[in-house]
Amino acid sequence: MRIALHNFTGGEVSPILAARYDLSRYGSSVQCMENMLPGLHGDVRRRPGTLFLGSLEDEAVLLPFSFNALAEQNFVLVLSGNGLSIADIHGFDPQEGSIPRLPTPYEARHLLEICAAQVGDTVYLAHTAYPLHKLVRSTDSEPESPLPENAIRSHGYRWTLEAVALNSSLPAPQAPSCTFVRGNNDDDAGLGYTLRYKIVAVDANGKQSLASEAGSCNGKHPSDWVVGNRTDLSWTAVEGATEYNIYREEAGYYGFIGVSSGTTFSDNNYQADTADTPREDWDPFADGNNPSVVAFHQQRMVLAGTRDSPQAFYLSRSGDFENFRKSRPLQDDDPVEYLIASGSLDAIAWAASFGDLLLGTSGSEYKASGNGSAITPGNITITAQSYWGSAGLAPIIIGNAILHVQRHGAHVRDLFYSLEKDGYAGNDLSILAPHLFEGHRLRQWAYQQTPGSVLWIVRDDGLLLALTYLKEHDIWGWSRHPTAGEVLSVCSISGPDSDELLLVVRRRDADGGTRYCLERLAPQWQDSDPVEEAFFVDCGLSLHREEAVNDVDGLDHLEGKSLAVLADGSPVEGCVVRQGRIRLPFAARIVQAESSDCKRRGIWPAVGLCCALGYERTRDSQSDSGHDFSLWLDRAAPRRFCGGASCYGRSVPVGCITDTWENPCHWRWGH
Repeated sequence: MRIALHNFTGGEVSPILAARYDLSRYGSSVQCMENMLPGLHGDVRRRPGTLFLGSLEDEAVLLPFSFNALAEQNFVLVLSGNGLSIADIHGFDPQEGSIPRLPTPYEARHLLEICAAQVGDTVYLAHTAYPLHKLVRSTDSEPESPLPENAIRSHGYRWTLEAVALNSSLPAPQAPSCTFVRGNNDDDAGLGYTLRYKIVAVDANGKQSLASEAGSCNGKHPSDWVVGNRTDLSWTAVEGATEYNIYREEAGYYGFIGVSSGTTFSDNNYQADTADTPREDWDPFADGNNPSVVAFHQQRMVLAGTRDSPQAFYLSRSGDFENFRKSRPLQDDDPVEYLIASGSLDAIAWAASFGDLLLGTSGSEYKASGNGSAITPGNITITAQSYWGSAGLAPIIIGNAILHVQRHGAHVRDLFYSLEKDGYAGNDLSILAPHLFEGHRLRQWAYQQTPGSVLWIVRDDGLLLALTYLKEHDIWGWSRHPTAGEVLSVCSISGPDSDELLLVVRRRDADGGTRYCLERLAPQWQDSDPVEEAFFVDCGLSLHREEAVNDVDGLDHLEGKSLAVLADGSPVEGCVVRQGRIRLPFAARIVQAESSDCKRRGIWPAVGLCCALGYERTRDSQSDSGHDFSLWLDRAAPRRFCGGASCYGRSVPVGCITDTWENPCHWRWGH
């Protein structure tokens, strides 16, 4: 049967679908897509290589620090066992010969389970085994001053890690002194009623302290006061306070009656507003009840998945992320507590702000909303949206869809608003490529919006997977990207011209030793780029010189290693680093070099592999029959070559002849 293969947007699908000609995606899919990326326009392109940025002492997990779209404001947090370093797209910032390392409480076995959420210069880190922490970046106004143990300097900033002290504020004032003053010679009524007052200190940021102990005096009920009656109050000043709120007891509550910028106040029978009362301490995370999930929604911090209440979530006071103090009675800006009641005890695995507050549990996906307005303690509704269940990997928002990993960590699903359902619907994006997921779990992922809208995923065996995804055009296609090593972590941050993908890769030396590398995905080779700028090697270096030279230095970290080199577009093999340099057989200005131990498929950029669906090698080994098809090549240098490849263990000799950029390449696949 002749099948028209239209494009490559479907990516790699399972070999068991080779005969499913009825599938609408059959004509846009391939049986094997290795180190190639499906494009958004139906094309397929080689994955760029990775640039070596630096060596790591041990395994590490990368987390993004994304302040804004400017490249110089974005960094990568490199978390290793009980330590943290800062990197950017160029690598680390060594100081006095070493990389600054910030001590952390996190053990290596817990790093992938850390949930992170950023607001401004602060990244909050949550894990049930540790109290909530925050990493704060600040301007280093005194670069020569000594630093505390919980701070380092890196990339021109000061970075401080500290445990979050919830409900911190100024200390409460002491109980006020109260004196009832008649102020009227005709007033001889008895003073049989006890007046009680409390004082709250307020700092320059408007943050309120806890209320003082009540101060009292004998007087009259305010409804019995006459002209001239008042109560004079005084209290001791609180350091750091800019003003004080005064409250008077009324019907069992302490209602707000006024503000003082000093330490005295006269109550001239002001109406006590019992809808505005002093806040009371409430900390649902005390005694080791640490949250495992942190997010932000509607100007509140969301904490969820605690040890004692895994199916509960909590929202901080509005606009005050680290404040969980409550008013009595509750006010709209008070913290929110909600326990999701379901048939089973489903722990909350993630939370995401997506118009509504979306929550993924081990059994279901929920939407939390405020019935058309903001969520408040008295206005919150929880509605189940699906019942697939979610793994603990933090979801990723791509356009108008949110992607999450299904329970047991083996399938990727999307969620998007459906007008027909008046809720959220989604698809299993792994359904056509189960061979990439069955028997595995997904460790971590990162979204690279530009170029190509690609979601990079680290599998538990170190294989790097990629999903090209664009919901509005129904584009989603998988590919896999093996390298000489195991990918352990990925992270994406905004760069100068596109999003930059950083990776931690475990590689093997020629002598069998293990080393851990921080690497960055190289930029896509563009139409206007000369061939000498082609970079399709992994763990490589890109060296540019103003003038052509034979000796290339700066390779001290590769001492004694044999390199594969692309010198001004020509491949050179067998260069060995001696005293931090190599000598080329000819002078070159642009040199791309990698350790031979890290090679993917050789130095020339033809390193990708695509196998058409339904390819079957002839049973007759003597037959010269094959499968013919024509393929248009773009951005391929004119040359004649042929060679072999493998697809699922089968040898696939291939040949291609092309003399110009514009002509199609006629391929013949045979035995």
